[in-house]
Parts: sequence; C-alpha cells; structure tokens
Amino acid sequence: MNIKVISWYVGLSLLLVAALMSVSALVACFSEGDDSAALLFYSALVTGITGGYPLLFVRRREHHLSAREGNCVVVFSWLAACVFGSIPFLLHGEIISLVDALFESVSGFTTTGASILVDIESLPAGLQFWRISTAWVGGVGIVTLFSMIAVRDDDKSVLYGSEISSVARRDFKGARNKFASRMFVIYIAMTAVSMIALKLTGMTWLEAATCAMSACSTCGFCVKNESVAFWDNPAAEIILIITMLAAGINFVLIYMSCIRRSYKHIFKSEVSRTFIVLILIAIATISLDLVFHGAPLAWKTLRQAAFQVVSISTTTGFATVDTTTWPSLSMVILIICSLICGCSGSTSGGMKMDRLLLAIKGFKARIDSASHPGRIIPVKIDGKIRPDNLINDAFVFMFSYFLLIFIFGLVNIAGGLDVTTGLTASVACIGNVGPGFGEIGSMSSYANLPIMVKITSMIEMILGRLEIFPVFYLLSSLRDK
Repeated sequence: MNIKVISWYVGLSLLLVAALMSVSALVACFSEGDDSAALLFYSALVTGITGGYPLLFVRRREHHLSAREGNCVVVFSWLAACVFGSIPFLLHGEIISLVDALFESVSGFTTTGASILVDIESLPAGLQFWRISTAWVGGVGIVTLFSMIAVRDDDKSVLYGSEISSVARRDFKGARNKFASRMFVIYIAMTAVSMIALKLTGMTWLEAATCAMSACSTCGFCVKNESVAFWDNPAAEIILIITMLAAGINFVLIYMSCIRRSYKHIFKSEVSRTFIVLILIAIATISLDLVFHGAPLAWKTLRQAAFQVVSISTTTGFATVDTTTWPSLSMVILIICSLICGCSGSTSGGMKMDRLLLAIKGFKARIDSASHPGRIIPVKIDGKIRPDNLINDAFVFMFSYFLLIFIFGLVNIAGGLDVTTGLTASVACIGNVGPGFGEIGSMSSYANLPIMVKITSMIEMILGRLEIFPVFYLLSSLRDK
C-alpha cells in the first residue's frame, strides 16, 4: 500500500471538514451574541493545515488506487473527520470531556444523532450549525463528497466502490460516479425544498435549515432540547415526515421520478414499495395499540404514531413524544423498525430493506429447491434475477449485523446498563438510529452512560455507517502487513 497517496486523500477529507467549519463560523458571525466564530475559525485553521500538509508536500504520482488502498482511504477519512470534528466542542467548553466531544462528533458524522448534550439550546448558533453540518456531510458520505470535487475519474470509481455498497448500485446502469453525482443533486435539492417549506411554517431560517439538513441526512440532531416536539407544529411535522421518508428511499429512484415527472419509479420498485407498505402497517398497528391503551381516537394519536414510525424506520431519530411511555407492543414494533430501516442508496442506516427482501426470497428459494430437487429456482426482485453472490452477501451481512448487536449489547450490560437500555443502545448505534429505550429514550440523551460504553458505542456507530466490512477489511490489511 502507498501510505503517501492514502494520506493525500485523507488530507482532502480534512480540507472538506475545514470548509464546513468555516461556513459554521460565518453563521456565527451573522448571529447576534454568538461567541463561537473565533473558535470555529481556529478549528478550521488547525484542520485545514493538517489536511493541507499532504497535498503540499506529498507528490501524488500517476498511481492508481487499488481496492485495498481505497478501503483505507475511506476508513481513515471517516476517522480523521470524527477526530478533528470534535475540536470545536472542546474549545467551546460546553463539553469538557474528550470522550464526550468525540462521541458528539462521531454521532454527527455517522448520522446516528445520539447526543451527550443535556442542554442543546445553550450552544451558540455557529456551534449548532456545525453540529448539524457534520450530520449533513455524513449523510451523503465524506469520501463521496470530496471525490466529486477533486478526484480523477479512475480513482473515483475505487473510492465510491469502497464507500457505497454494491446493493445500493444494483439497478443503476452507468458509472459509479454518475450514481454519486445524481445522489448528491437530489440531496441538495431535497434539503433546499425542505428548508423553504419549514420556513413557511413559522420556523426561523436557522431552525428550518438545521431541521432540513438533519432530516435529509436522517440524523435527528435538533437545535431544541425537546426535538421536534418543541414546535408542536402539525405542518412542520408533515413536511419532516415526507422529507424523512424520501431520504429513506433509493435516491436514484427519486432522481428518475423527478426528471421524468412521474413517481411510478418509486412505486414500481419492489423494495421501496415494501418499505412504504411496512411503514403504513406499523403506523396503523401502533395507532390502534395506543388507542387500546387509553389514547384518544384522534388525529393527534395518528400524527404521533406516523411521525415516530417514519423517524425510526429511516434512522432519523426526531421525536415528538416520549416513546418510553408507550405500550410494550408499540415499543417492540419501533425496535423492529430500527433494525430493518430504509433502502440502500439512501441516507438511512440499518440493515436495509433490500437485504431483508433478498434474504427472505433467498430463504424461500432454498426451501423450494429442497422440495423440488434438480429444479433451479431463481431469486427475482423487480423482475430481475439476483445472483447468488448478492444473496449470500445479504445473509452474511445480516448474520454479522445481529452478531455485533449481541456482542455490543453484552458489553453495554457488562458496563452497567440495564438489559433494555443495553440492547436497544446496541441496536440504535449500529443502525445509526440514535434513540433507544430505557435510559436512552426519544427524549433522553447518552450523557449518563459510562465512559467505556460511550467508547464502544462510537465503535459501533462507525461500523454501522461504513456497513461493517470496510473496517474489518482494514484490520485484515494491517494484519497482513
């Protein structure tokens, strides 16, 4: 592996982080009484110098990235962004612990939205914007974003292949860089439209921008302690439901629907159609469960159920109600939603609906093959035969996913958490969901978790955001050396 070339690309990721810090500093400059501009500019300077060093003093020769090097660039870029992203939190003084500052940064970049802050509203506007900027760039992918700006086409393909899973590109006919650029166009357009719509509901520009960025990245960071419940605004909630739902669907399908002015591509897709149907079933079941346990048969009950189901199913984590007070059946349904989550090619985390559908159909095909020896039974999704290697990948990923939930859940319980908190924290972190149940409910924070649990939770967030295998590929590469 060429360490110098890898450092060159990691430097690019840090320059992107420095640029975002500078934008946040400008937000602070234009916000009355905001004292965070200087510390954000200083953070941008430190990050920019560190990132610029390899670009100035390392000659990038005509060296094409190998798959192993591309994987290293992706993992190290994410780790570097998380480390330097914690600097503004430490300098401001609201977060005095290095572990807590790293936790907030990792949670943002991985779009988990699990916060250790108890009083979010005490942060100045510039730092608020920085906090949610980490989530916004993390939603589309750090490497994907800087690659579109300053990386040649042959290396783009390698980097996209390391950061964007193959299941996300299964139906896209074209180069990987076209997939990434189209995804980014939709991402920007969705953020802008959502921001303007939220502004029209009565929010300030900062509130509208941060909520839109958080919803599109499916992070769930909010500028209010009570999350979206603070506004108690049905119009804003409906806009956020639509935005979160769109962010949980394959962006290529949305792109095709937009350019052809028809939404048939979304509803013709078996994956997105199944995703939407399951969400509707979950909303109906939870609404009936709430009514059965004493909630009024009214619009507000349906509204709360719909918002929380969509928020959890897309791994956003916004909250309009404390779900820890809900009946057991409703909580179980939300946990299931946080396991499956959105579709590949979206900003959503979790196992992805694509893999679940592949696994179910693959399982059925195996049973049918056993019942009819000698008969070849192909697995089809949207009328297209899926190769065996893709089905096997889905099974392996799901096995690894549940194994890590179990292992980290045991670590959490051994670290002092109760069973409910420990297991749901593991599900929430690897799925990049954010809220769980017990001590980390929708209206709570991760502030009181033991230091060791916070550290292992950060590891789990990164594993989940990078979809597990790139991290283990890196460890394998280092071991082979």
